[in-house]
Amino acid sequence: MNPNAREFLNFAAQSPTAFHAVAKLAELLEEAGYTPLSEAEAWQLKAGDKRYVTRNGSALIAFRVPEKLESFRIAAAHADSPTLKLKELAEDAGQHYVRLNVEKYGGLILSTWLDRPLSIAGRVIIRDLNGLRVKLVDLNRDAVLIPNVPIHFNRQVNDGYKFNPQVDMLPLYGDGAAKGRLNQEIAETVGVSAQQILGSDLFLYDRTPGSIWGAENEFFSCGRIDDLECAWTALAGFLASESAPDFMPVYSVFDNEEVGSTSKQGADSTFLGDVLTRSGEAFGLSTGEIRAAIASGFMASADNAHALHPNHPELYDAQNRVYMNGGVVIKHSANQKYTTDGVSSALFTKVCDAAQVPCQHFANRSDILGGGTLGNISNSHVSMNTVDIGLAQLAMHSSYETAGTKDVGYMAEALKAFYGMKIRMTGDGMFILD
Repeated sequence: MNPNAREFLNFAAQSPTAFHAVAKLAELLEEAGYTPLSEAEAWQLKAGDKRYVTRNGSALIAFRVPEKLESFRIAAAHADSPTLKLKELAEDAGQHYVRLNVEKYGGLILSTWLDRPLSIAGRVIIRDLNGLRVKLVDLNRDAVLIPNVPIHFNRQVNDGYKFNPQVDMLPLYGDGAAKGRLNQEIAETVGVSAQQILGSDLFLYDRTPGSIWGAENEFFSCGRIDDLECAWTALAGFLASESAPDFMPVYSVFDNEEVGSTSKQGADSTFLGDVLTRSGEAFGLSTGEIRAAIASGFMASADNAHALHPNHPELYDAQNRVYMNGGVVIKHSANQKYTTDGVSSALFTKVCDAAQVPCQHFANRSDILGGGTLGNISNSHVSMNTVDIGLAQLAMHSSYETAGTKDVGYMAEALKAFYGMKIRMTGDGMFILD
């Protein structure tokens, strides 16, 4: 993998949904020699094995088996992004149009989805002679659009208009003659009949091409930067790092972070704990040894951060502001929306120093409630020292976001060093860097 902005844009373009992102990440892992495991089968592992496992097709965990498993080193990101999801009965024909019935997925900025070329992607469950199968689908064309009301009929649109997702956000698919066409198009795209499709999880995505721009090409923009940028750069660091003799490097990508992580494939599930426990058991460790290895572990929860907005600096804490191309962001929150504490912050600062990567520190204004992420949620199931990190970006949760070109390489290098650094945990919960 080449950790640069252009390569990331290629990855993001191939990842319109979490299902597609995980499929692409699995492909990259297999190209690097990793082989799949199934949660439905017994595991047998030996030193030197490179394996990965998926859950629901939208979450993935990969790891390398060391010679002696004494602790875990984990980087975790998420593959989902705020969007609009098609309801099960999506077609709505009337008023000479065919619209699609959708609902919000996550905290998206609704206005950014209007008057843009949109398409539909996700997965369908089909019936064939062997039972049920899951197939990914991407219409991969400008298929729908959500039109604005003319300002002549909505004079308050520039004065803080509140969009109603059941009224204002329904995408236009065709004229009246298009009734019934959506299911047929989806079926044709995956090569089956419409009658074979028994279920689906389908989402809208912005078709605006990714772009590198700025006075010195210092910025890039595309959809789903949050959190595909961390998912992709963490994989780059994971694959570039060297195997350690005494700890297991683990790469994790969860789903449903944008809606609270409370799913079987989210950070608030058994997925990570199951993989760590089963890998330890397959390696021959006792329950006590596995718990000791988890307690001795360290996690970097990687989810993007808010860069200072050029038009609204008053919204940001005066001393804890971060900037695009300023390096890896260590995120702090007294209410534990971010898990970073003094120990984990100091440790990851040393990681960045070792990687010769700049790092910066973010905290919200004390009178503005910030968002949370997956680190503290995951810690409620698999408790270990954790730092929350990310890369600075603008327009988080817009359909089209912006970040810094240099930061792509910074995160990959920092996590490469993170996976390679020798760290020992002492009995009092502190770390020693060898």
